[in-house]
Amino acid sequence: MSLSVADRSGLSCVVHRYAAAVDDRDVETVIGLFAADGELVLPDPPDVLTPARSHRGPDAIRDALAAVTSVGRTHHSIDSEVYAAGSNSAVAQGRIAATAHHFSRRTDGITDLVWYLHYDDEYQRAEPGWVLTRRALTIDAIETRPVRRVR
Repeated sequence: MSLSVADRSGLSCVVHRYAAAVDDRDVETVIGLFAADGELVLPDPPDVLTPARSHRGPDAIRDALAAVTSVGRTHHSIDSEVYAAGSNSAVAQGRIAATAHHFSRRTDGITDLVWYLHYDDEYQRAEPGWVLTRRALTIDAIETRPVRRVR
């Protein structure tokens, strides 16, 4: 079974809307991209970089997103997207590579904590389009950079 161009476009839309909503601190939009019983699995950096903590359902996902919305500013860039059809036409999987910048003001200036990461996603077809049923975040590398200025 293969995914149509329309399906790939719909899946990509979910991925990019997630990144934009996180950067905009729009938690309710992020939650709306998940199925009602959707799961977000996050690492526990800097010690654990692989998916370790499961957050299932809107309230748990909302609580999990509090960490990223407390950062001064974020910028998520989608680097690559690979999608595969699931066992039937109503499910799909994705492997999404991204770079996430987390800007914070500190006493010694502004710091950019950069995560090079990937998401392993599971999607389900719903009305009006695709939703995430599971998103697992793995951090592949962490870098810290000084920043001159942030808007």
